[in-house]
Amino acid sequence: MSWTDLAILTGSLLLVTLTLHVLQRVSPSGVRMSYNDVAGFIFAVVGVLYAVLLAFVVIVVWQSSETAKDTTFKESNALAGVYWMSRQMPLPQGAVLEGLTVSYAHAVIDTEWPLMRDHQSSPSATALLYQMRDTALGFQPADQRQSVLYDHLVTNMDELAGQRRARLNEITDVVPPLLWAALIIGAVITIGFTFLFGLSNTWVHVVMVLSLTALVCLSLITIRNMSYPFDGVSPVEPTAFQVFLSRLPPAR
Repeated sequence: MSWTDLAILTGSLLLVTLTLHVLQRVSPSGVRMSYNDVAGFIFAVVGVLYAVLLAFVVIVVWQSSETAKDTTFKESNALAGVYWMSRQMPLPQGAVLEGLTVSYAHAVIDTEWPLMRDHQSSPSATALLYQMRDTALGFQPADQRQSVLYDHLVTNMDELAGQRRARLNEITDVVPPLLWAALIIGAVITIGFTFLFGLSNTWVHVVMVLSLTALVCLSLITIRNMSYPFDGVSPVEPTAFQVFLSRLPPAR
């Protein structure tokens, strides 16, 4: 948990405590006890609706993170396919394509990944992809074996370009502003309803409300930290490309 997250949690708890203190002075618990039955019925409905919304968003952000991770491995696998096809191509064209695949992997790890944390992509990585495509499509098969090689090469290049586009499409936040507004307003309403209850023991009421507040805040903080797959407490790392580079034979 970052300092910002800790400040949000602490500030929310302090605000709720202060609000309860003011409410107790304005409307004592004995007055509010007469509304417990009606407030309890409505709170049950509100609580269920907000719990469903929270669960839905948590599942969405979790699946988004897993999808992003899966996309990076598919892209790396396609890059490996292009690399191994280039090893079978005649020189010097094969060596040129082989070098471009290695340069692309380094560009993604060293240049593009830090940019993706700021929702940006690397022009140099894009340029390398274009060079790889032009080199692959410029290959002229001389026999049946090379024709089969060319078909596999083009298939892997198409897969590589497609998975790169999919990865770059995932550099936006999963939770849009409108949904964040619904989450925050829902949290305020859900916690606010607990103020309407009156208990003979004020401290028990305070503990119950603060517990609910902490639970809701922690849920929102979790969503915030997982709303972008390539940043936060558990970001998607370029592991797939690092594995690709670690298993390469000596260059030709």
